[in-house]
Amino acid sequence: MNRSALLSAVLHSVILAIACLISFLLTTRVLAPVHALSKADDYLGGMWSVISTIFVYRVGYHESHAAALSRTVATLLSFVLCLVYLLLFPFSPLGLAVVIGVGTLVLWLTGRAGEVVTTGITSTVVLVVAALSPQRAWEQPILRLVDTAVGIAVGIAAAWITARLALLYAPSPPGRQR
Repeated sequence: MNRSALLSAVLHSVILAIACLISFLLTTRVLAPVHALSKADDYLGGMWSVISTIFVYRVGYHESHAAALSRTVATLLSFVLCLVYLLLFPFSPLGLAVVIGVGTLVLWLTGRAGEVVTTGITSTVVLVVAALSPQRAWEQPILRLVDTAVGIAVGIAAAWITARLALLYAPSPPGRQR
């Protein structure tokens, strides 16, 4: 591996690790006191935020921006479907299947089939976690939406910082000075 590739790998690794730490701490230490259901739920929110950061942070800023849009679409649809479902019904395996099916149909019909997997995973986690805390189950979609937004914002910020650092430290073409 050449020196440039090694430096790029180290840069991306360090920035992603720091971004994940920031996401986790923002969610578990800054947001959790605002509306905490339990310590376990706080950690779930931290995990969800970190997952969103990892999902969004890509090698290039434009790739990260596209991933952020994809994650946002998937999360918003999941949020709406899960919130409506949980306001009307308690968790059930059949309800989980219906939410996933409706989400898939909406995405296919709107030309966003690429978000089916993320929407399905998001809906599954939200509904199963809601089943574990049935007394305030309807709050789970709202909490996970906020956690995801934190993770997306941190991931985009990290991608922007990486792009700026890569430009700053990229070797100049021969014959050009910085």
